[in-house]
Amino acid sequence: MRHVAGVYIRSNMASNSTSYGYSKEFYYQLLLVVLSMLSFRLAISMWGHSGERKPPMHGDFEAQRHWMELTSNLPAKQWYVHGPDNDLQYWGLDYPPLTAYHMMIAGKIAKKYNPEMVELGKSHGIETPEVKLFMRLTVLLMDLIIFLPAVVAYFVFGQERRIDEVQVLTSVMVLAAYPGLALIDNGHFQYNNVSLGLMVMATLALTLTYDILGAILFCLALNYKQMELYHALPFFAYLLGRCVKLGLPKGLYKLSALGFVVIATFALIWSPFLTSVESAMAVLQRLFPFNRGLYEDKVANFWCSVSPFIKFKDIIDPQQMAKICMLVTSLFVLPSFIDLLRKPSITKFHFASINSSLIFFMFSFHVHEKSILIAAIPACLVIGKTPFAVIWFLMISVFSMVPLLMKDGLLIPTFVAVCIFWMGSNHFIKPTQNQRPEVVYALQLSFLGAVCLTLATIFMPPPQRFPDIFQLLIAIYSFAHFFMFTIYFHIKQIGGAYEASVWKLLSGFKPSRAHKTSGDKASTVSVDSSTSSVRELRRRK
Repeated sequence: MRHVAGVYIRSNMASNSTSYGYSKEFYYQLLLVVLSMLSFRLAISMWGHSGERKPPMHGDFEAQRHWMELTSNLPAKQWYVHGPDNDLQYWGLDYPPLTAYHMMIAGKIAKKYNPEMVELGKSHGIETPEVKLFMRLTVLLMDLIIFLPAVVAYFVFGQERRIDEVQVLTSVMVLAAYPGLALIDNGHFQYNNVSLGLMVMATLALTLTYDILGAILFCLALNYKQMELYHALPFFAYLLGRCVKLGLPKGLYKLSALGFVVIATFALIWSPFLTSVESAMAVLQRLFPFNRGLYEDKVANFWCSVSPFIKFKDIIDPQQMAKICMLVTSLFVLPSFIDLLRKPSITKFHFASINSSLIFFMFSFHVHEKSILIAAIPACLVIGKTPFAVIWFLMISVFSMVPLLMKDGLLIPTFVAVCIFWMGSNHFIKPTQNQRPEVVYALQLSFLGAVCLTLATIFMPPPQRFPDIFQLLIAIYSFAHFFMFTIYFHIKQIGGAYEASVWKLLSGFKPSRAHKTSGDKASTVSVDSSTSSVRELRRRK
């Protein structure tokens, strides 16, 4: 028996089992976990949001509301085009059509609820309690119907082998309680839960070998948010590699089927904008605006981190810089891509998704602080394979967004959410178990540095000459971590003799259980649940 989410759960297979071998009590406890995560998000929603009481542009909260205003009042052909009723300089729509359709539906509902919330041209900057309640509920609804069900489905149905009920529940809690996504979506205000939820569903479909369904779901994710391009190469390499492994007749047939469903999905979603070349180009120009700059604010990527020494933003034209970023990103992502293409296993796919996302985040053009979420969610999916590195990475990913969260007045909920996440992870997952003392010390020093930089940002006035010095230091510190994590996750992806050789070279390091090569077999999460019970069950079998 083990105490999780306020109730005791059995750590071995229950005698009164239901579908997929889990007990009825397990599904009740899973429901309690989901309800707890919704309450967690609701509590964060009570705090401030992006651009609150900051005219004239306000922030992402107003951007999403404004898109509801536009899409519910104007025909589709005017959504991405500058006009008398659509000033693209005031939060012009710059997300793909699926986001626009979502905003249109929400805007239509808002019209029924209170037309003043989305009145064309007259509702700019509206921040009444009624508007805030409606907007917050729209995010919670997406959590309830897309993201949380995707998380539950992945860990319940998508495991490569039957695992312990405690392990499933703790894995669900790690992903569902990850502070970064909740703070950005339910605090700062965005709908990352939709695209990332669809991505998790697509990953589940691939895990269950429903490749066609996985391709459709990923197309939906990509058509909701173009940042899902960070995951596009792993999906492409994995599916193409599986087609190649099938041989010429079957592989060619499957490749044709995949190509058909991808084209059909895009054609269906983009159909209102394919009436002319100009209409399609108007959308593309909004989705990929190369005139916006190399990065937003102080983001923890390579280009920002080296800016104190080389100011690429000032010395290179944005168009040329975009080409340089594309070249550098392509070169760095190539090893992971080729490895997955040659050996398309689901384990390699998981790590390739993390690696591709991190490389795009660190080296691509026009990156936001929030884009680290695109790497964090795939990392949560391998919590059972490398819990120590995943928990460490998730904590640093939240730290990298501290300046943005402070700007939105979310420092207190950030502190509380991170503390709860760390204490819960440390209690149930036990990420430091079986790790060498030196590695644990490195983790502690890493957290100490993050805490010191956060305290300095809060309490120390910056020098007048360098007003953004602490934000820049946070970005550089976080980038150094992300770079090291990228190396580590590449080692985990390539695996085999290469992984064993790397650990052997590190000062005679003998791999702990967390680092042993396991091929494509999932290693067990270090939870203190029922090692003896599982062994006894295996002995009886």
